[in-house]
Amino acid sequence: MRIYRFLAITAIVLLAAGCSSTTYQQINYLQDLNSETQLNMKENRGIVIQPQDQLNIVVSSRNPELASSLNKPLSTYVVGSEITSNRASTSTSRLLGYVVDNSGDLEFPMLGILHVAGLNRWELQEMLKQEIISRGILMDPIVTVEFMNFKISVLGEVKNPGMYSVTGDKITLLGALSLANDLTIYGRRDNVTIVREQNGKRNVYKVDLRSSALFDSPAYYLRQNDVIYVYPNAVRAGQSTINENYFQSGRFWISLASVAVTVTNFILTLTHLK
Repeated sequence: MRIYRFLAITAIVLLAAGCSSTTYQQINYLQDLNSETQLNMKENRGIVIQPQDQLNIVVSSRNPELASSLNKPLSTYVVGSEITSNRASTSTSRLLGYVVDNSGDLEFPMLGILHVAGLNRWELQEMLKQEIISRGILMDPIVTVEFMNFKISVLGEVKNPGMYSVTGDKITLLGALSLANDLTIYGRRDNVTIVREQNGKRNVYKVDLRSSALFDSPAYYLRQNDVIYVYPNAVRAGQSTINENYFQSGRFWISLASVAVTVTNFILTLTHLK
């Protein structure tokens, strides 16, 4: 009887260990990395300018009067659609940006129409600086370019889905998931989808967060207007019906374990009586 009891306990332990191992394989990120791993980093140009981008371009110089003619003014507007006698109006200012048209061009003061699509912000800064100097407008211009519309959307099985504005011009897929406070326990780590609009097409990328191969994906460094979708796992999908939800619940497995123990004890009792 001791042998039977030992075998029963061993089977339960092995079953639990197997379930635990399976869970780790499904949940853990970057499973093929260890403390000695070194990976080569791919060169990242930063995000490039696309049609319909909105750019903040500021030119400064030791001659502020001339520089001001190259900068857009601040726009002052009233917050709220109605102003009443018992409520004071609130005014605020915002910087007007340069909008890239559908041909990838923007119109810049004193420089005219410039083709900027495909450039990153450093390349555009250098191009504007050289144009200003070559045309004799300023001899010492300092040009700063920033994106005003760098936004990404994170949807699906994450803790805080939504649209996020990104400061700067560089964010990774893991960084975006961090903004959304990571995946829920129900999110599939092996099937994260990124949808990207580029050159008039929508490109779809699939990424497995459990593998370091994600670093080689073209979607690891995100671009403006990227959409990230995290698919639900089988447990979450099973919750779409009452019956499947019950089979995936903890109460079901506890009940099943209790039945297994009862049956095992019954068999051991019969064996002892013999």
